[in-house]
Amino acid sequence: MYAPVVWPTWLGLGLLWLASHLPHPWLLAAGRAVGRLAGRLARRRRDYVERNLALCFPDLSPERRAQLREHHFASVGMGVMEFSMAWWWTNRRLLPLARVEGREHLEVALASGRGLILLSAHTTSLEIGGRILQSLLPIHAMYRPNENPVLQRFIETNRPKHVEGVIPRDNPRQMMRVLKKGGAVWYAPDQNYRGKGHVFVDFFGLPAATNPATSRFAATTNAVVLPVVTLRRPDGGYRLIIEPAFEDFPSDDVSRDARRMNAVIEKWVREAPEQYNWLHRRFKTRPPGHEPVY
Repeated sequence: MYAPVVWPTWLGLGLLWLASHLPHPWLLAAGRAVGRLAGRLARRRRDYVERNLALCFPDLSPERRAQLREHHFASVGMGVMEFSMAWWWTNRRLLPLARVEGREHLEVALASGRGLILLSAHTTSLEIGGRILQSLLPIHAMYRPNENPVLQRFIETNRPKHVEGVIPRDNPRQMMRVLKKGGAVWYAPDQNYRGKGHVFVDFFGLPAATNPATSRFAATTNAVVLPVVTLRRPDGGYRLIIEPAFEDFPSDDVSRDARRMNAVIEKWVREAPEQYNWLHRRFKTRPPGHEPVY
């Protein structure tokens, strides 16, 4: 926890705490500056972003993709600063910035009395989304345990203050217990998945290794799958978008279900492409016989 190798982490958390005291426009401006600087220094990640954009938006001109890349790094920087809002801001300060769209879909899902799988995606405002969702209903958030011991301890002690509970990604049994009791679990399964049972389904017209577990969770627990996403508005506020629940889900075809999930995420990405996590190698795992793309 206090070894020299993690001192930069402590410093970063301290700076985020200081940033949390800034007015919201200043905080986002600082984030844009940090993000653009990171985009120039992190060459490997910059390469991943450029490759992802070329794969997913082949019709865009090189100039337009370069512009989108720069906007993405600015969005990533704002997302980092938004961690300070999600962790340390009060609801009184945070929630006036939020606008909920599709609240009626949540009300219908809650009226069913079944568990809720709040299906989301890795946008740069993901952490803010958890805070807004928790203001509407108690949620359990799935997360990927962090190898950095300082960040992991911080997540374990801080996130439970703002959500009903946290569930490690490698503990699906805990998730299913919550769903069977009628609880709500918020998770984002939109990253490259090379685990057992992965399926290759289209994402922006490319075969993407996708986790089909959403179908299994829904079938085992009789849970409702409700797509939700948080996007940043041009004025700096936030939109929590709640889509209608998936009907006739799961089907008898896990690949069809996974494609349905990818399709709604792709729709969100096209709406605000700079806000999706293009730093991630979404197409790292390739179908047999296909060449690597990174």
